[in-house]
Amino acid sequence: MTRVLRGTFIVWVVFRYGLDELFLNSFRQPWLRMAGRIVSVGRRLDAPRGVRLRMALERLGPIFVKFGQVLSTRRDLLPVDVSDELARLQDQVPPFDSDIAIRSIERAFRKPLNEIFVSFEREPVASASIAQVHFAVLKDRHGKLHDVAVKVLRPGMLPAIEKDLSLMRMMASWVGGLSSDGRRLKPREVVAEFDKYLHDELDLVREAACAAQLRRNMAGLDLVLIPEMHWDYCSPEVIVMERMRGIPISQVDRLRARSHRDGAHARHPDQPGGSSAGCRSRHSQVGT
Repeated sequence: MTRVLRGTFIVWVVFRYGLDELFLNSFRQPWLRMAGRIVSVGRRLDAPRGVRLRMALERLGPIFVKFGQVLSTRRDLLPVDVSDELARLQDQVPPFDSDIAIRSIERAFRKPLNEIFVSFEREPVASASIAQVHFAVLKDRHGKLHDVAVKVLRPGMLPAIEKDLSLMRMMASWVGGLSSDGRRLKPREVVAEFDKYLHDELDLVREAACAAQLRRNMAGLDLVLIPEMHWDYCSPEVIVMERMRGIPISQVDRLRARSHRDGAHARHPDQPGGSSAGCRSRHSQVGT
């Protein structure tokens, strides 16, 4: 019954934001494009298609937001205007209750919060589709204080993911069966890739291990700052890492100004050889 209700809600969102019209008009077959014009009669669909798609994914929740983030990187499959709009989904998910985050931390490390951290900022500094981040001060076993970022997995993610992925597979089958245009988008392969990617992200210890390996690989290279993990405080649901301070890599003008001030030439991060040194922002530590 829950699946039926969720499916009904998804269909409502599709019609609410005119995604059916957007989807049908993307095909080349005349009869499908005609169907797109018919279903749009009587509805105000003034917003650009990319905006409507982004708003719909936000309304559908974190899993669909993450799917939009993944799709935004596949510019070979999507029009530029849609890709650009989906790229705005980074760090746009409303945070969950800080009390829930604190309970997750205490459950993961089997200690009260005040026995783990000297101070803990209840207000999250960033929130994404899979997790959110809080700043804190950690005292290690030697009594040394560390400024840290605490990444906490959203509660109840796995059951929600399984339900939504099941519906995504069903919708991918419909898209692939409509026409050659639908098959060209390879919807089943996209959902399968998303499935693997998403399940990997649900284990924060795996993410911490990847970050640690990247840190080792880039040791001595002044290219990018990779936070150090505090392994005594890493679990599948919560990881504690070094707090990074810098300029977000997306703020190109600030990076250029800083480089000029330091007597170096700044290149755009997307250009070959573009440096991202010191570009880890407090938001970039969410990563999901």
